Amino acid sequence: MGGGSFSTDPDALLERYVLKQTRRSNPRVCFVPTATGDADQYIAKFYAAFSRLPCRPSHLGFFSRTPDLGDLILSQDVVYVGGGNTKSMLAVWRDWGLPALLRRAWRSGTVLTGVSAGAICWFANGVTDSWAHRLAVLPCLGLLPGTCCPHYDGEAERRPAVRRILARGTVPGMLALDDGAAAHFRGRALVRVVSSRPEALGYDVRRTRSGVVETALRVTALARPPAR
Repeated sequence: MGGGSFSTDPDALLERYVLKQTRRSNPRVCFVPTATGDADQYIAKFYAAFSRLPCRPSHLGFFSRTPDLGDLILSQDVVYVGGGNTKSMLAVWRDWGLPALLRRAWRSGTVLTGVSAGAICWFANGVTDSWAHRLAVLPCLGLLPGTCCPHYDGEAERRPAVRRILARGTVPGMLALDDGAAAHFRGRALVRVVSSRPEALGYDVRRTRSGVVETALRVTALARPPAR
């Protein structure tokens, strides 16, 4: 998810879409807010949103007493990673051995998802603002191929930074996601891009001989639930 998750969308359209992918009536969902240092307000927003959805929410904290990671992660239907500082998040995860457990969960059919830092972490690389003074490419977990950039329309510096990164040849191309757009992968293949707002898109952005070319991807708009 490029941005615009449950913390800003009262209907939680992207989250509803994620829950449907489990094909379970009451899936277990674990929120991982490491990128904000397990911020209490973020965790409270997660429970406020997911308690209204057909699921069993829980969360994984690393900055108090940490539970048995294998028991928790490998029992989930969805692992949902929040936004924040991607570089710091990955450092904590690697020290605790979480990446190997996430890969095991993914191979067993658990839906891995997230927003911003929680989107790019699954790729080989992500474009991150973990450094306050610049956007940069960060090596990530490598479950998915290529490079991903979130907030493509939500932060003014994203689009020009992506063009500079590609023009320098740091990476050959990347998937860029607007706030409200989400890329759905099955295995390592992109199967669709969905959107919680009409103007939110996903893009394939590549360096070519003639310059950087941005191609909008086909997007499936998600329907709002009927008003009560």
